[in-house]
Amino acid sequence: MNETAKRAALATLVVGGIVLAAIALWKLRLVLALLFFAVIIAASMRPGIEWLKRHGVPRGVGLLLHYLGLFALVGLFLWIVVPRAVGQVQSALGADTKAQIHREAKRSKGIKHTILTAIDNRLRHLPKAGKLVHPATTVTVKAFEVLLGIFFTLATAAYWIFERERAVDFVASLLPRPKRKKMRDTWDLIDLKLGAFVRGQLLLILLVGTVLSLAFMTIGEPYWILVGAFAGIVEIVPVIGPLAAGALAIGVGFTDSWHTALAAGLCVLGVRLVEDYLVVPRVLGDAVGLSPLLVLVSVTAVGILFGGFAVILAVPIAAVLVTLLDVIVLDKDPAEEDAPTVLFPAKDVES
Repeated sequence: MNETAKRAALATLVVGGIVLAAIALWKLRLVLALLFFAVIIAASMRPGIEWLKRHGVPRGVGLLLHYLGLFALVGLFLWIVVPRAVGQVQSALGADTKAQIHREAKRSKGIKHTILTAIDNRLRHLPKAGKLVHPATTVTVKAFEVLLGIFFTLATAAYWIFERERAVDFVASLLPRPKRKKMRDTWDLIDLKLGAFVRGQLLLILLVGTVLSLAFMTIGEPYWILVGAFAGIVEIVPVIGPLAAGALAIGVGFTDSWHTALAAGLCVLGVRLVEDYLVVPRVLGDAVGLSPLLVLVSVTAVGILFGGFAVILAVPIAAVLVTLLDVIVLDKDPAEEDAPTVLFPAKDVES
C-alpha cells in the first residue's frame, strides 16, 4: 500500500508539474516568441558578421553596422513611403487638412471614404523619420511596450551572436559523447536554414514592393504606393500574403475601372510567376525545405494558437520541427544536408 501511494503521489507531482509548465509556457508565449525571433535575427546576421570579422572588423562593430543598416532602411521607408501615401489618401478624399477630412467623414457614409479616412489616420500616427530619436516625442504606454519589445529582441539577438557557441557547448556537455557531433551539426543546419530564410524574405519584400509599386504607378492604379507597399510587406506571410495582395490590388483597381483592375491583377500575377520560377529558386533555393501545404497548415495553426503576430514565425517554427524530425526520427545525417546560403557562399555561412 505504501509503495502504491508513493507511486501515485509521484505520478501526481509529475502530471502537475507538466500542467504547470504548460500553463507557464502559454502565459510566457509572447516572451518565447520574441526570444525565437531574436534567434532568427541573429542567424540572419551571423554570416555577414563573420565575413566582416575575417576582413578585420570586430564582431561588435559588425553587429553595429548591421543594426545601423536596419535602422536606415526603416528611416528610408518612413521618409519616402509614408508622406507620399498620406498625399495619395488626402488627394482621394479631396481634403487638405485633418479637420476637413473629419468634417467630410461625418457627411459621407460611403465605404470607400470610410476606409480611406481610417488609412489616413493610421498613416498620420506613424512616426516621421526625423522623430525616431527626437527626445520630445510623446510616448504612449502602447508605444513604450512596442519599443521595449523591439529593444528586448535586438538586445537578445546581439547577446546570442556572442554567446551562441557557449550555449552549444553547454547543451553538448549534457549529451553522451557519441551524440555531441550530431547535435552540433543539427544546430548548425537549423541556424543556416533560419538565417537563409530571413535574408531571402527581406530580399523578396524589397523586390516585390518596389516592382509592384512602379507597375501600379505605370498603369494608373489608385493609391499605388499603398497597394505596392502592402504587397511587399505581406510577402512575409507565405501563401496567404500574395493572395491578399492580389485581391487588394484588383479591388482597388475596380474603384477606377475594370481595365485598371485587370491590369493590376496581371501585374501581381506576372510578378508572382517571375518570383516563383526565377527569383525564389535562385535566391531562396530550398532554404527551409517545406512543401506549400505544410507551410499553409503551419501558418494557420500558429495564427490560431498564438495570434496574428506569430504568423511570421510559422515557417521558421515548421523548419525547426521538420529538421528535428529528419534527424531524430528518420535518422538523417545533418552534416550531409545541403546548407542554404542566400547572399553568402558556403564558406561564410559555415563559419
